Amino acid sequence: MDLKRASDFMATHARTLDRRRFEVLTGQGDRDALLAALNGYRNPDGGYGHGLEPDLRSRTSQPGPALHAFEVFEELAPVTAPEAAALCDWLESVTLPDGGLPFALPISDPAGCAPFWTGADPAASSLQITAVVAAMAHRVAVHDKAVAAHPWLGRATRFCLDEVRKRKGLHVLELAFAVWLADAVEDGGTLALLGAQIPESGFVHVEGGLDDEMMRPLDFAPRAGRPARALFAPEVVAEELRRLDEQQLDDGGWSVDFASYSPAAELEWRGYATVKAVSVLTAGI
Repeated sequence: MDLKRASDFMATHARTLDRRRFEVLTGQGDRDALLAALNGYRNPDGGYGHGLEPDLRSRTSQPGPALHAFEVFEELAPVTAPEAAALCDWLESVTLPDGGLPFALPISDPAGCAPFWTGADPAASSLQITAVVAAMAHRVAVHDKAVAAHPWLGRATRFCLDEVRKRKGLHVLELAFAVWLADAVEDGGTLALLGAQIPESGFVHVEGGLDDEMMRPLDFAPRAGRPARALFAPEVVAEELRRLDEQQLDDGGWSVDFASYSPAAELEWRGYATVKAVSVLTAGI
Protein backbone atom coordinates (compact mmCIF):
# COMPACT_ATOMS: atom_id res chain seq x y z
CA MET A 1 0.00 0.00 0.00
CA ASP A 2 1.29 3.42 -0.98
CA LEU A 3 -0.27 5.71 1.62
CA LYS A 4 0.99 8.89 -0.07
CA ARG A 5 -0.73 7.97 -3.32
CA ALA A 6 -3.88 7.05 -1.39
CA SER A 7 -3.80 10.48 0.25
CA ASP A 8 -3.40 12.16 -3.12
CA PHE A 9 -6.34 10.17 -4.48
CA MET A 10 -8.54 11.26 -1.61
CA ALA A 11 -7.59 14.91 -2.10
CA THR A 12 -8.37 14.84 -5.81
CA HIS A 13 -11.35 12.46 -6.01
CA ALA A 14 -13.18 11.92 -2.71
CA ARG A 15 -16.11 13.72 -1.16
CA THR A 16 -15.44 15.87 1.90
CA LEU A 17 -16.82 13.30 4.34
CA ASP A 18 -14.47 10.55 3.22
CA ARG A 19 -11.52 12.93 3.12
CA ARG A 20 -12.22 13.79 6.76
CA ARG A 21 -12.53 10.08 7.59
CA PHE A 22 -9.23 9.35 5.87
CA GLU A 23 -7.54 12.16 7.79
CA VAL A 24 -8.72 10.80 11.14
CA LEU A 25 -7.77 7.26 10.13
CA THR A 26 -4.21 8.32 9.28
CA GLY A 27 -3.73 10.45 12.37
CA GLN A 28 -3.99 13.82 10.65
CA GLY A 29 -7.65 14.55 11.25
CA ASP A 30 -9.93 16.81 13.21
CA ARG A 31 -12.89 15.02 14.78
CA ASP A 32 -14.95 18.22 14.94
CA ALA A 33 -14.45 18.61 11.20
CA LEU A 34 -15.44 14.98 10.65
CA LEU A 35 -18.67 15.39 12.63
CA ALA A 36 -19.45 18.62 10.78
CA ALA A 37 -19.03 16.82 7.45
CA LEU A 38 -21.40 14.07 8.57
CA ASN A 39 -23.97 16.58 9.76
CA GLY A 40 -24.25 17.91 6.22
CA TYR A 41 -26.28 14.76 5.51
CA ARG A 42 -28.45 15.00 8.63
CA ASN A 43 -32.15 15.79 8.63
CA PRO A 44 -34.09 17.62 11.38
CA ASP A 45 -35.77 14.33 12.38
CA GLY A 46 -32.39 12.89 13.44
CA GLY A 47 -32.01 10.58 10.45
CA TYR A 48 -29.66 10.84 7.49
CA GLY A 49 -30.11 11.08 3.73
CA HIS A 50 -28.91 13.36 0.91
CA GLY A 51 -26.71 10.69 -0.68
CA LEU A 52 -24.82 9.61 2.45
CA GLU A 53 -25.45 6.13 1.01
CA PRO A 54 -24.05 6.83 -2.48
CA ASP A 55 -26.65 4.81 -4.41
CA LEU A 56 -29.50 6.38 -2.41
CA ARG A 57 -29.46 10.03 -3.50
CA SER A 58 -32.79 10.86 -1.84
CA ARG A 59 -32.87 13.66 0.69
CA THR A 60 -35.18 11.57 2.90
CA SER A 61 -34.02 9.92 6.11
CA GLN A 62 -33.50 6.21 5.47
CA PRO A 63 -32.19 3.15 7.36
CA GLY A 64 -29.38 2.62 4.85
CA PRO A 65 -27.55 5.89 5.53
CA ALA A 66 -27.77 5.18 9.26
CA LEU A 67 -25.09 2.54 8.70
CA HIS A 68 -22.69 5.14 7.34
CA ALA A 69 -23.51 7.60 10.11
CA PHE A 70 -22.67 4.96 12.73
CA GLU A 71 -19.39 4.28 10.92
CA VAL A 72 -18.45 7.89 11.53
CA PHE A 73 -19.64 7.85 15.14
CA GLU A 74 -17.32 4.89 15.74
CA GLU A 75 -14.44 6.73 14.12
CA LEU A 76 -14.98 9.67 16.47
CA ALA A 77 -14.00 7.49 19.46
CA PRO A 78 -13.28 8.20 22.22
CA VAL A 79 -15.35 11.30 21.50
CA THR A 80 -19.13 10.86 21.61
CA ALA A 81 -21.74 12.89 19.78
CA PRO A 82 -25.36 13.41 20.84
CA GLU A 83 -26.36 12.84 17.23
CA ALA A 84 -25.65 9.10 17.70
CA ALA A 85 -28.34 8.65 20.36
CA ALA A 86 -30.66 10.88 18.33
CA LEU A 87 -30.16 8.54 15.38
CA CYS A 88 -31.21 5.65 17.61
CA ASP A 89 -34.35 7.64 18.47
CA TRP A 90 -35.10 8.04 14.76
CA LEU A 91 -34.48 4.36 14.07
CA GLU A 92 -36.86 3.45 16.90
CA SER A 93 -39.50 5.66 15.28
CA VAL A 94 -39.37 3.71 11.99
CA THR A 95 -38.86 0.21 13.45
CA LEU A 96 -41.66 -2.21 12.61
CA PRO A 97 -43.61 -4.10 15.30
CA ASP A 98 -41.39 -7.19 15.09
CA GLY A 99 -38.28 -5.14 15.88
CA GLY A 100 -36.88 -5.03 12.35
CA LEU A 101 -36.19 -2.08 10.08
CA PRO A 102 -37.64 -1.83 6.59
CA PHE A 103 -35.03 -2.00 3.85
CA ALA A 104 -36.14 1.48 2.81
CA LEU A 105 -38.92 3.94 3.50
CA PRO A 106 -40.95 5.56 0.72
CA ILE A 107 -38.79 7.69 -1.58
CA SER A 108 -40.39 10.74 -3.15
CA ASP A 109 -37.25 11.92 -4.98
CA PRO A 110 -35.87 8.80 -6.70
CA ALA A 111 -33.38 10.41 -9.11
CA GLY A 112 -30.06 8.59 -8.92
CA CYS A 113 -31.40 5.94 -6.51
CA ALA A 114 -30.78 2.24 -7.12
CA PRO A 115 -33.95 0.25 -7.90
CA PHE A 116 -33.48 -1.99 -4.88
CA TRP A 117 -33.93 1.12 -2.70
CA THR A 118 -36.89 2.59 -4.57
CA GLY A 119 -38.63 -0.79 -4.88
CA ALA A 120 -38.36 -1.82 -1.25
CA ASP A 121 -41.45 -2.68 0.79
CA PRO A 122 -41.63 -0.22 3.70
CA ALA A 123 -43.94 -2.57 5.59
CA ALA A 124 -41.55 -5.57 5.59
CA SER A 125 -38.67 -6.01 8.02
CA SER A 126 -35.27 -6.58 6.43
CA LEU A 127 -32.72 -8.81 8.15
CA GLN A 128 -30.04 -7.41 5.85
CA ILE A 129 -30.45 -3.73 6.72
CA THR A 130 -31.35 -4.30 10.39
CA ALA A 131 -28.30 -6.48 10.97
CA VAL A 132 -25.79 -4.16 9.35
CA VAL A 133 -27.13 -1.03 11.06
CA ALA A 134 -27.31 -2.76 14.45
CA ALA A 135 -23.83 -4.24 14.03
CA MET A 136 -22.33 -0.83 13.43
CA ALA A 137 -24.34 0.67 16.30
CA HIS A 138 -22.87 -1.96 18.64
CA ARG A 139 -19.40 -0.83 17.59
CA VAL A 140 -20.35 2.71 18.55
CA ALA A 141 -21.81 1.43 21.82
CA VAL A 142 -18.36 0.29 22.94
CA HIS A 143 -17.52 3.91 23.76
CA ASP A 144 -20.96 5.59 23.75
CA LYS A 145 -23.11 4.62 26.76
CA ALA A 146 -26.19 6.36 25.38
CA VAL A 147 -26.16 4.13 22.30
CA ALA A 148 -25.40 1.02 24.36
CA ALA A 149 -28.41 1.64 26.60
CA HIS A 150 -30.85 2.64 23.85
CA PRO A 151 -33.90 0.34 23.65
CA TRP A 152 -33.86 0.37 19.84
CA LEU A 153 -30.54 -1.45 19.74
CA GLY A 154 -31.73 -4.27 21.97
CA ARG A 155 -34.92 -4.74 19.95
CA ALA A 156 -33.07 -4.74 16.63
CA THR A 157 -30.49 -7.22 17.89
CA ARG A 158 -33.12 -9.64 19.18
CA PHE A 159 -34.99 -9.44 15.87
CA CYS A 160 -31.86 -10.32 13.90
CA LEU A 161 -30.69 -13.17 16.14
CA ASP A 162 -34.18 -14.69 16.14
CA GLU A 163 -34.37 -14.44 12.34
CA VAL A 164 -30.99 -16.10 11.90
CA ARG A 165 -32.01 -19.04 14.09
CA LYS A 166 -35.32 -19.70 12.39
CA ARG A 167 -34.39 -19.10 8.74
CA LYS A 168 -32.46 -21.22 6.28
CA GLY A 169 -30.82 -20.21 3.04
CA LEU A 170 -29.84 -16.66 3.83
CA HIS A 171 -28.87 -14.39 0.96
CA VAL A 172 -25.14 -13.80 1.14
CA LEU A 173 -25.60 -10.16 2.15
CA GLU A 174 -27.90 -11.20 4.97
CA LEU A 175 -25.33 -13.81 5.94
CA ALA A 176 -22.42 -11.36 5.93
CA PHE A 177 -24.18 -8.70 7.95
CA ALA A 178 -25.52 -11.24 10.42
CA VAL A 179 -21.89 -12.34 10.90
CA TRP A 180 -20.98 -8.69 11.58
CA LEU A 181 -23.70 -8.50 14.22
CA ALA A 182 -22.84 -11.81 15.89
CA ASP A 183 -19.20 -10.69 15.94
CA ALA A 184 -20.08 -7.30 17.43
CA VAL A 185 -22.08 -8.83 20.29
CA GLU A 186 -19.65 -11.77 20.61
CA ASP A 187 -22.37 -14.39 20.24
CA GLY A 188 -20.23 -17.44 19.59
CA GLY A 189 -23.15 -19.81 19.03
CA THR A 190 -24.71 -17.67 16.34
CA LEU A 191 -21.32 -17.02 14.78
CA ALA A 192 -20.69 -20.77 14.52
CA LEU A 193 -24.15 -21.30 13.02
CA LEU A 194 -23.49 -18.67 10.38
CA GLY A 195 -19.93 -19.77 9.75
CA ALA A 196 -21.16 -23.24 8.84
CA GLN A 197 -22.90 -21.63 5.84
CA ILE A 198 -19.67 -20.12 4.49
CA PRO A 199 -17.26 -22.30 2.46
CA GLU A 200 -13.66 -22.55 3.65
CA SER A 201 -12.55 -20.35 0.77
CA GLY A 202 -14.88 -17.59 1.96
CA PHE A 203 -16.02 -16.91 -1.61
CA VAL A 204 -19.79 -16.66 -2.15
CA HIS A 205 -21.40 -15.22 -5.28
CA VAL A 206 -23.80 -12.33 -4.71
CA GLU A 207 -27.10 -13.46 -6.17
CA GLY A 208 -28.68 -10.60 -8.10
CA GLY A 209 -25.37 -8.73 -8.41
CA LEU A 210 -22.85 -8.62 -11.24
CA ASP A 211 -21.79 -11.92 -12.78
CA ASP A 212 -18.44 -11.82 -11.01
CA GLU A 213 -19.59 -10.06 -7.82
CA MET A 214 -18.44 -12.04 -4.79
CA MET A 215 -18.41 -11.77 -1.04
CA ARG A 216 -14.94 -12.71 0.18
CA PRO A 217 -13.36 -13.45 3.57
CA LEU A 218 -12.61 -9.81 4.36
CA ASP A 219 -16.23 -8.92 3.57
CA PHE A 220 -17.40 -11.36 6.22
CA ALA A 221 -14.62 -10.56 8.70
CA PRO A 222 -13.03 -7.20 7.96
CA ARG A 223 -11.73 -6.57 11.47
CA ALA A 224 -8.44 -7.83 12.82
CA GLY A 225 -8.52 -9.56 16.20
CA ARG A 226 -12.27 -10.14 16.19
CA PRO A 227 -14.03 -13.53 16.64
CA ALA A 228 -15.27 -13.56 13.02
CA ARG A 229 -11.69 -13.77 11.73
CA ALA A 230 -11.50 -17.26 13.24
CA LEU A 231 -14.02 -18.44 10.64
CA PHE A 232 -11.16 -18.48 8.13
CA ALA A 233 -7.73 -20.08 8.13
CA PRO A 234 -4.88 -17.58 8.72
CA GLU A 235 -3.46 -18.28 5.28
CA VAL A 236 -6.81 -17.43 3.67
CA VAL A 237 -6.88 -14.09 5.48
CA ALA A 238 -3.24 -13.37 4.61
CA GLU A 239 -3.90 -14.06 0.93
CA GLU A 240 -6.92 -11.77 0.93
CA LEU A 241 -4.92 -8.99 2.56
CA ARG A 242 -2.24 -9.41 -0.11
CA ARG A 243 -4.90 -9.27 -2.81
CA LEU A 244 -6.44 -6.13 -1.30
CA ASP A 245 -3.03 -4.47 -1.16
CA GLU A 246 -2.46 -5.23 -4.84
CA GLN A 247 -5.82 -3.75 -5.82
CA GLN A 248 -4.60 -0.19 -5.23
CA LEU A 249 -4.88 1.46 -8.64
CA ASP A 250 -2.37 3.72 -10.35
CA ASP A 251 -4.25 6.82 -9.22
CA GLY A 252 -3.79 5.73 -5.57
CA GLY A 253 -7.35 4.68 -4.84
CA TRP A 254 -9.37 1.49 -4.69
CA SER A 255 -12.54 0.64 -6.58
CA VAL A 256 -15.59 -1.55 -5.91
CA ASP A 257 -16.83 -4.65 -7.71
CA PHE A 258 -20.54 -3.82 -7.69
CA ALA A 259 -22.69 -1.64 -9.92
CA SER A 260 -23.23 2.06 -9.18
CA TYR A 261 -26.38 3.89 -10.17
CA SER A 262 -25.19 7.44 -10.82
CA PRO A 263 -21.92 9.12 -11.87
CA ALA A 264 -21.70 10.69 -8.41
CA ALA A 265 -22.14 7.34 -6.69
CA GLU A 266 -19.46 5.67 -8.81
CA LEU A 267 -16.87 8.22 -7.70
CA GLU A 268 -18.08 8.42 -4.09
CA TRP A 269 -17.86 4.66 -3.69
CA ARG A 270 -14.19 4.84 -4.69
CA GLY A 271 -13.41 7.28 -1.87
CA TYR A 272 -15.38 5.12 0.55
CA ALA A 273 -13.61 1.96 -0.65
CA THR A 274 -10.22 3.61 -0.26
CA VAL A 275 -10.91 4.53 3.37
CA LYS A 276 -12.04 0.95 3.99
CA ALA A 277 -9.02 -0.61 2.28
CA VAL A 278 -6.53 1.55 4.17
CA SER A 279 -8.31 0.76 7.46
CA VAL A 280 -8.24 -3.01 6.85
CA LEU A 281 -4.65 -3.07 5.59
CA THR A 282 -3.41 -0.90 8.46
CA ALA A 283 -4.92 -3.30 10.98
CA GLY A 284 -3.59 -6.37 9.16
CA ILE A 285 -4.21 -9.88 10.47
